[in-house]
Amino acid sequence: MAQHGQIRDLFDEVEQAPPDKVGDAFDRLTRMLSVHETAEEEIVHPYARRKLDNGQGVVADRLTEENRAKRLLLDLHKSGVDHPQFWDGLAALRTAVFTHARSEERYEFVRLRARTSVVERRAMAAAVRAAESLAPTRPHPGTESAAKNLLMGPPLVVMDRARELIRKALGKR
Repeated sequence: MAQHGQIRDLFDEVEQAPPDKVGDAFDRLTRMLSVHETAEEEIVHPYARRKLDNGQGVVADRLTEENRAKRLLLDLHKSGVDHPQFWDGLAALRTAVFTHARSEERYEFVRLRARTSVVERRAMAAAVRAAESLAPTRPHPGTESAAKNLLMGPPLVVMDRARELIRKALGKR
């Protein structure tokens, strides 16, 4: 849940950035959203499926929301921060992400806290940190399951991080 606050702050950072810094701020937001959602998909959602009453339904709803947000984020990335519709798209993404975060907090996280021990939550937190360290840094709609993330994640991570290094070496965002 702390990361949801960081994501809110990153949206503010993008919106308040001077024009020449919007791209960098948007890249930070993209990285955080991509890594955060991957870790939830690999660790939190599978656990919620098993532990919660109607866990399958709760997680299915969250995955639908995540897919929508990933598609919006990918569209924004493809068109770029200089596109005339960037700010409208960012507002739509903000709404989608905040709605998703509220739903996770209300229907998944609170219920998981009530159904798990401190030891389980600590183990899950450690697993989330490990998953984040290996997560893709760009949105990849269609990978909203632990199996797809584990299968497709490693090559996507290599591609995403190689793209970042190449762009950095070329002096691009």
